[in-house]
Amino acid sequence: MADLDDIKEGKDFGLDRPQQNVLYGLKGCGSLEWGMQSRLARIFNPQSNRTVMLAFDHGYFQGPTTGLERIDLSIAPLFDETDVLMCTRGILRSTVPAATNKPVVLRASGGNSILSELSNECVAVTMEDALRLNVCAVAAQVYIGSEYEHQSIGNIIKLVDAGNRYGMPVLAVTGVGKEMTRDARYFSLASRIAAEMGAQFVKTYFVEEGFEKVTASCPVPIVIAGGKKLPEQEALEMCWRAIDQGASGVDMGPQYFPVQRAARDAEGGEESGAREYERPRGVSVLAGGEAGGAEMNVTLVEINIKPERVNEFLRRLSHEP
Repeated sequence: MADLDDIKEGKDFGLDRPQQNVLYGLKGCGSLEWGMQSRLARIFNPQSNRTVMLAFDHGYFQGPTTGLERIDLSIAPLFDETDVLMCTRGILRSTVPAATNKPVVLRASGGNSILSELSNECVAVTMEDALRLNVCAVAAQVYIGSEYEHQSIGNIIKLVDAGNRYGMPVLAVTGVGKEMTRDARYFSLASRIAAEMGAQFVKTYFVEEGFEKVTASCPVPIVIAGGKKLPEQEALEMCWRAIDQGASGVDMGPQYFPVQRAARDAEGGEESGAREYERPRGVSVLAGGEAGGAEMNVTLVEINIKPERVNEFLRRLSHEP
């Protein structure tokens, strides 16, 4: 520490330059506390306010479902292809290396299985444990119109109250039962209720008709779920359309990321037990629909880092000049 005699009076006070207040631009989040904004800024790119999330939390009610039997083999190679990981605390502690250095959205609801009523969930993680794991948000399902609607909304309220105490954002995930209509009216209702209860962002499904009304009526960011597996080009088109209609990102399952292929034995060329993972092919579009045209490869992550390619992508799909 400098001696008192060495301390000099400051001179550069920038008297002609008033201090600027930099506003946080993420939809509906400008008045949140610094810590909560800081966590959200790791989830959503501060330049584009968009995100690509990789969700592999399905085992909390599905168990070792297809593609998620071995997280270390099938999912870990995909970590570099995404902005954010979404998983349970059990998988995070046992399988995701701390050095991965990716923001995590932690599944915080559970208590059900595919053998029982899915909407019968409880809060499955304390906020203290979420902080201990250094995650950037916690997530819980909300089942509007289900048998346990009141209970699931209560779970969101509990997490929001705890999150507000500690600066932890909450992601509300709109669950849809088999008997529920998957349309813009339902998803607008579910998303708006989740936001009204205090969720800082919402995960819901894209619909062909009226999705722009879903995003417009929700005062916080919406990320879309992948839903049922689609052909690669259709999945990417869905992502572009969702972003174009107001979504702030996508939260996709591993089926939409790099393609898993059987590894070949180096000597004999036969398939071996090991597997290798290729980078995503994205979509190959021939300009003008003619053979030999310029090829454009698009990957999910470019939704975030290259949003200016949306118009180019859509133009080439429609074969415009």
